[in-house]
Formats: sequence, C-alpha cells, structure tokens
Amino acid sequence: MPIDSFVPMAAGEMVPDVADPGHRTPNYFGGGALDRAADRRGDRDWVESMREAEDARVVPVWRSRSLVFGEGTLFEPVLLSPAVARTHSPNAEEWVFLGLDRVGPVFAAEVGDAHAESAPFTELGEFHDLHRVGAMLGRSEGSLLAYARAVITWSGRHRYCGCCGHVTRPAEGGHVRRCQNETCETDHFPRTDPAIIVLVADGDRCLLGRKEIWPDGVYSTLAGFVEPGESLSEAVIREVREEAGIEVGDVRYRSSQPWPFPSSLMLGFHAKRIGGNLHLDGQELADARWFHRDDFLRRKEIGLKLPSRVSIARRLIQDWLGTD
Repeated sequence: MPIDSFVPMAAGEMVPDVADPGHRTPNYFGGGALDRAADRRGDRDWVESMREAEDARVVPVWRSRSLVFGEGTLFEPVLLSPAVARTHSPNAEEWVFLGLDRVGPVFAAEVGDAHAESAPFTELGEFHDLHRVGAMLGRSEGSLLAYARAVITWSGRHRYCGCCGHVTRPAEGGHVRRCQNETCETDHFPRTDPAIIVLVADGDRCLLGRKEIWPDGVYSTLAGFVEPGESLSEAVIREVREEAGIEVGDVRYRSSQPWPFPSSLMLGFHAKRIGGNLHLDGQELADARWFHRDDFLRRKEIGLKLPSRVSIARRLIQDWLGTD
C-alpha cells in the first residue's frame, strides 16, 4: 500500500517540496511522505473525527513488530480499517495520530496481547521486525512503519507518570501523555535519543569494529549515545577515543537516520585520525581493525561482511568508498 512519493535531499536527508538535481536518496526509515498535521493535534474533536473517517487507516504494532505481506525481497505494509483494528485494539483513545497522506488520516495502534504466543491478523500478513524487512520496503513505507513503531513503543512505556507515578492518558493525538494527578498534570513527550555514528578515516584506510553478538565477519562504524552537556562533535571524539584509543579531528556531519529500536536518532559523521594507536577498551568492542579501500573489493576473500543495507553505517562506508 504505497503512501506517497518523496523528494530526496543531499547528504542522505530529505525535505518536502524541495527539488534539486543534487539531492540524494534518504537513509532507510527517513523520507516519510506524511503530513504530520502537528498544528491540528490539539483539536480533540478534529482528531476524533479523523479516527472515525471512512478513509482512515491504522498501522498495527504487535510486540514491537510491524505487519507486512509479500515474499522474497519485496514487502508492503498492511494498513487496517478502524473497524478491523478495533477487533484487537478496542481502546481507540490509545491510538496515535501519525498524520495525513494522499488517501486520508493514518493512526498507529498496539494490537493484540503482547504476551500471547500467536499474533493477530495472521490472515492478512506476518509481523516482522523492521531490522529484517526494512530494506525490503519502499522508503516511504519503511518510514511510516518506523514512525509507528517508535511512538507506540514510547506510549506503552509511559502509561504512568515519571514524576508522581500516577496514570497518564494520551493528549495531542497521542503525541503527549498527560498525568491525571491534579496536583501534577505533567506532560510527557515522545523521546528521541541522539546517538553519533562515525566512519574514521586515515588516508586510504578506515576504522571498523565489531561486537561479540554480531554474526561472524560483520564489521561496522563506531557509535554511541550523546551524553548530557556534550556537543555532537565532542561525542564523536570521546566515543572513538574510549572504544578504540584513536584521536580524531575534522569531524564532519554527513546525514541522519531515525532508528526506532526503540527511540534513537542516528547522527552520521566522517572524521579523520589525528593521533593515537588502536587499543580496545575491552567493553564495547570485541575487535576493531583498519581496512584499506582494496579490502572492500575482496570482501569475500577476507571474510569481511558489511552492516545491513538498512543501517546508516552502511551508508557512511559507501560514502567514503564513493560507491553510493
């Protein structure tokens, strides 16, 4: 079910209604085509009318998975009518308004029992993790499912106020959860946790690392969360120093990617080695190595596997190789 077309932007980003021959395809999970209609979320009557509209559709989320159909390397999302969605998500007040597409209003809903072994709506498709099927969806469709997964995960984790412990209820179309304690009434907003991810270059070689839990042979760019009181470039410098003992400079932003696992925004950079020798911290990485450009031409021979096509890490490597 296609959502709409999008216009890509330079450096892996996109901005609606911008046309330029130099613009590039957005990273996976970016490039959404929805009009989020944020200025209408505060109108409760309008949101309710959108929920009841004949052309409304609901993106179901079950156990953080998305409902898709297809086979091979091509999948499409399954969007439900409100009547069908209510069979496994009867409290429509908990649905989150995502926005408007060319068909009509779109909502996200948690469906079924998260503790049940069997998923609902199996006659319509299968629930899959976006890690697995993200690269096999259209960019706009992948963005929609990532958006739905992120807000439903946040909403489910904030049913109680973090200030006083009282129950919360959705407001602003589900983009706010408001404490129902009259002496508190704190508004809680969806989280987005900034994380840097960086390809470090030293001439014709780049630094990649791997974690113990990854499949054999997979190496990727270094990454980590931004800490309080820290700028993005400071986070890049600190993470590379901590994980690999390398000092970097010339930190340059490349592109970003929404990463709904569960609520990150990946901020991609390139940086250059200016000192230090490779030394692992013994905590984050199981291994790290310098790879020459030629190594990527003989990946199979040396057993090197790149990160998933869905990840910004893959994009950063391709940017550096000039193969994007």
